[in-house]
Amino acid sequence: MSATSSEKLLLPSMMCADFGCLRDEVATLEAAGADGFHLDLMDGNFVPNYGMGLQDIEWICKNATVPCDVHMMAADPGRYVAKFAEYGAKVIYVHPEADTHVARTLATIKELGVKAGIAINPGTSFATVEDVLPLCDYVLAMTVSPGFAGQKWIDFVNPKLQKLVDASHKDGNNYEVVVDGNCSPERIAQASAMGVKGFVLGTAGLFGHGPYEQSMAALRAL
Repeated sequence: MSATSSEKLLLPSMMCADFGCLRDEVATLEAAGADGFHLDLMDGNFVPNYGMGLQDIEWICKNATVPCDVHMMAADPGRYVAKFAEYGAKVIYVHPEADTHVARTLATIKELGVKAGIAINPGTSFATVEDVLPLCDYVLAMTVSPGFAGQKWIDFVNPKLQKLVDASHKDGNNYEVVVDGNCSPERIAQASAMGVKGFVLGTAGLFGHGPYEQSMAALRAL
């Protein structure tokens, strides 16, 4: 996944897709202009919910024609990174709170030939992740508490979001910022103005809002 200075990355969150016709959903979203697919793994431990199964993630990674990222909301994520690399994931996100040795896990992801990303909860400070940012290709800034779709954007995250953008290409860093949580058209416009490149699209901006092609075109034009 990549974006130029004038482009957005629009990343449908596949946990919001209709799994009764997953092949059609993937094809329709790709035709609508999705830049990639965002795949959530939840273990019921790190977050109080269960997300996509391993077989779902494997199928999408192996059948999609756009890049897939895996967002690991799971304890001890280092156990799984080789599996997702084998599936064909292009980006793997881990949470620092879930990993005792997150720097080692990020380095391992890169050694596997996958882009490394760190996911930052609303209550996690910029200072907590600052030292490992040089290891990251992407930073997933959570603007809701992880685990559930349909939540409201938490406004106190905005100053941290700006800090992450400001630090993204200096002091040894070279990452892009992606926002996950309540990415409505209004919030996408706001975060784009800050310099955010990527947006995970769920029920606030894509699913349940009519034809995907129309919704994606409107978001692209913001």
